Amino acid sequence: MLLEGKNAVVYGAGGGIGGAFARAFAEEGARVFLTGRTREKLDRVADDIRAAGGTADVAVVDALDEKSVDAHADAVVEAAGSLDISVNVISHGDVQGTPMVEMSLADYEQPVVNGVRTTFLTMRAAGRHMKRQGNGVVLLFGGDGDPVRNHAVGGLQVGFSALEAMRRQLAAELGRYGVRTVTLRTGGVPETLPADFPGAEELTAELAEPTMLGRTATLADVGAVAAFVASDRARTMTAATVNVSCGALVD
Repeated sequence: MLLEGKNAVVYGAGGGIGGAFARAFAEEGARVFLTGRTREKLDRVADDIRAAGGTADVAVVDALDEKSVDAHADAVVEAAGSLDISVNVISHGDVQGTPMVEMSLADYEQPVVNGVRTTFLTMRAAGRHMKRQGNGVVLLFGGDGDPVRNHAVGGLQVGFSALEAMRRQLAAELGRYGVRTVTLRTGGVPETLPADFPGAEELTAELAEPTMLGRTATLADVGAVAAFVASDRARTMTAATVNVSCGALVD
């Protein structure tokens, strides 16, 4: 298995993307530490992992809180011996659908402030342990992209661009210690849309239309790629972005 003997922390593991990462890591042999603010959601993912024969630990962690993040990372290393993979996919609280000229400052800056804060805290917590270990992988999800013409996305892309700058800098500082940083980008994953999301069917078709494969990435697709990138088989990949968009994003 690709991740046998590895210990992975997933922040926001109760959500669609976080759950996909966690399940894929566990399927490839990692011990997965699921964190989030809602215990019930985390337990559901943990139950799935254990039912499939994997190993999962659950902890309620506020990934925007410095002490909570640091204490949990230390506890993982104490319990498991290492922290090998870290990925943060908590919600940043972006407000979409409102044109920029009609937005409040608070709504616009929220995903930027939250994204930078939580990513810095979790990167730092993992990076300290990985530097000492001499290896480790920090994954990000999202990536920056072109402006969106037909939909107001508020500060979403600004936040993503900030996180990419952070990822590149971390790669430059910790590469000498064997620590890798990689972002996964998709053109949208319709499975993450709420069941009652207005216009979900139309949006799904809209996301699939520009792809070269005629379909969008699934949660399983995203998880499988993340597991590979986090594994030693991808040990030459760092300061990089991995395209998981089915051809919607052209490199």
